[in-house]
Amino acid sequence: MSVVSMGELLIDFVALESGVTVGEASGFIKAPGGAPANVAVAVARLGVPSSFLGQVGDDPFGHHLAEVLRHDNIDVSGLRFSAEARTMLAFVSLRADGERSFSFYRNPSADMLMRPEDVAYDVIDRAKIFHYGSITLIDEPCRSALLAALRHARDKGLMISYDPNLRLSLWRSAEDAKAGMLEGLEFATILKVSEEELEFLTGGQDVTPLWRDALRLIVVTRGSGGSSAYTRTHSVDVPGYSVTAVDTTGAGDGFVAGLLAGILEQGIDDPPLEQMLRFANAVGAIATLQKGAIPALPTRAAVETFMKAQG
Repeated sequence: MSVVSMGELLIDFVALESGVTVGEASGFIKAPGGAPANVAVAVARLGVPSSFLGQVGDDPFGHHLAEVLRHDNIDVSGLRFSAEARTMLAFVSLRADGERSFSFYRNPSADMLMRPEDVAYDVIDRAKIFHYGSITLIDEPCRSALLAALRHARDKGLMISYDPNLRLSLWRSAEDAKAGMLEGLEFATILKVSEEELEFLTGGQDVTPLWRDALRLIVVTRGSGGSSAYTRTHSVDVPGYSVTAVDTTGAGDGFVAGLLAGILEQGIDDPPLEQMLRFANAVGAIATLQKGAIPALPTRAAVETFMKAQG
């Protein structure tokens, strides 16, 4: 019962100070990241077997990132190393409330050059859930690689989890971003969107326009406001946990991991949604308590301790 995640794996350089731009920062903390990679680590720390598919540069950053994943016992047999381009970097500045902005260095980066023939389809065959985001859909040939992997996962009967993870600066235009993100939706069984992404994709806060034939569950995250889950027949709202956020990078990915762990345990047919959201909210909240995405992701024991302390 494992999760395979596919997409970008990168280095986040997080500004030492809050409330400054990337250019104004006096220095940065190096932190491994990339939304699908964050999910891969987060599910592994929750005790779920985890695999990662992607491509990094055949450079010191790329090999460091591979070692980071191995450290959490993630299967990296589907991770490729490219001699054509370097590992993607992102410089992250934080507001005083922990919200962030990104400056990406990827023109192109190694992840963008992954091709369909680079995909380890045998790794997909061993999984129960395939997870992906929208950034890999922006450019060729990585777009074709992801679509090939998605078709394979669908044909093999995997549940397919999608977090569009809007990074508008990476797309050519807002129109391209919306079209590309909606294209990715066509494969999904499970969709997680933030309320900002929901607004961007639909023009409001109604999830109805997002339903597609394959979709079974839509979850909307609202930051400290908690989360909501929607099936075809009903919905639930669960409040969030009150924490003092240091860095929200990776919080949504931690939430996704908590959700997927719950689905693997409880199934997707009439699951205990309130219980699952409460657990996923806790994973996301803990992920905001220190700088960087992967360094902040909690173990299952840490989540259970946190939930008990929060009552």
